[in-house]
Amino acid sequence: MTYLPHGKHLIAGAWTGSDDTFASQPVTGDRLTVSSGGATEVDRACQAAEDAFLTYGWTTREARAVFLETIAEEIDARGDDITRLGSAETGLPEARLQGERGRTTGQLRMFADHIRKGDYLDRRHDEALPDRQPLPRPDLKMVQRPIGPVAVFGASNFPLAFSTAGGDTAAALAAGCPVVVKGHPAHPATGEIVADAIAAAIARTGMPSGTFSLIQGTSHELGGALVRHPLIRAVGFTGSLGAGRALFDLCAARPEPIPFFGELGSINPVFVMPEALAQRGAELGTAWAGSLTMGVGQFCTNPGVVVIPEGEAVTTFTEAAAKALADVGESVMLTEGIAEAYRRGVAEVAGKDGVQELLRGTCDRRKAAPAIYKVSAEDWLANEALSEEVFGPFGIVVTTSGPEQMLEVARNLKGQLTVTLQMDDADMEVAKPFVPVLERKAGRVLVNGFPTGVEVADAMVHGGPYPASTNFGATSVGTMAIRRFLRPVCYQNMPNQLLLKDLV
Repeated sequence: MTYLPHGKHLIAGAWTGSDDTFASQPVTGDRLTVSSGGATEVDRACQAAEDAFLTYGWTTREARAVFLETIAEEIDARGDDITRLGSAETGLPEARLQGERGRTTGQLRMFADHIRKGDYLDRRHDEALPDRQPLPRPDLKMVQRPIGPVAVFGASNFPLAFSTAGGDTAAALAAGCPVVVKGHPAHPATGEIVADAIAAAIARTGMPSGTFSLIQGTSHELGGALVRHPLIRAVGFTGSLGAGRALFDLCAARPEPIPFFGELGSINPVFVMPEALAQRGAELGTAWAGSLTMGVGQFCTNPGVVVIPEGEAVTTFTEAAAKALADVGESVMLTEGIAEAYRRGVAEVAGKDGVQELLRGTCDRRKAAPAIYKVSAEDWLANEALSEEVFGPFGIVVTTSGPEQMLEVARNLKGQLTVTLQMDDADMEVAKPFVPVLERKAGRVLVNGFPTGVEVADAMVHGGPYPASTNFGATSVGTMAIRRFLRPVCYQNMPNQLLLKDLV
């Protein structure tokens, strides 16, 4: 049966409306009238999450693993409807949404496997030494424990993988933490049907109804009420620097501050070494263009900047990139707001001193075409605005006098999600000084290839120094993401009858 969205919140297992509403803005199809929540809905959801934590936080790893797998099953069972609703709301092609759904369910199943193994608990035991002199040692057992209810903000650019049942939600649930999601208003119907899948999984596995809630809405007051609620113990966020920083400051200003795990954007610079440019200039230019326009440039790992040594091969690179991008044409962006921000960002860069236009981009209402520019390293370093993220199919080529000036650009970078070295074997010695610089600038350092496409794997790090993220010791992708929602607890001389099964 075809799923028909109703536009309500899911709070403590019940679909409920509110007096305030907003209208969705789909690319195709009819608008949906959606309930817009506020402090009242937040309080109900957070209280339900706290009540659920008293049970859910003490479930076995096996029970939570089955729950995660059941969520994946329920999402897959709604696959066709999810694709239909997601494509209508966002304009993303069906193949992209099907792939993103596979990534979302695959992540849930991977987390289930991971918590079954138990290694993430980092269990430690120092046995008692009653005869030790001059003082005896008590019996000490340590384990990682869930922190409590977690707030998650859905992302605009990933309606599945970074939203309702995405990485932050999956990690928190795996850790044993109930979740309250603020749905993104760009795709409320998609968020609703995924919440429906989670609700079905809760019913099938007997988890407490407050283990998961979804609150829809557009207001800043809703987000503020959620992060300020005293029962929320941490926040997961993927979005813009401005919105993320505002929420981060709210978390820090609480009477009891809480961690804010925010991914706030990145320009993901690519450093092209001299021999690689000489041997593969045209190939690299074409490949960069492909990465730059993937998803209409609306990926947090979009490689928006290329740093390159000046010379004849620069023309080869830029002409190949411009030719490939000119064939792309206009594509629909996720929201009208994102399209407007893209227009402003391109116009701001184009108006700076020393900036040369290589391909003029266009953006008419919600459709955008690629734009690329070129600037010298001197002008780049002199104007901080040129290093700001332009979210969309935008790129800038920074030309340098050679490797030394490329290193100067690297040293002046802000925190990034990724940095990439394009190099050949003959570039090895030239590239070596870059590694200790670049590893301090990003959470992921690539050699060759391009950063778009984040593998969901144990070793993946999706995070980086500020402003790429607000906590450089964490990742929002991969199994280590679960650690964000745990804290170590030590049990001293605790009888086995009182200990968790994980410690006995």
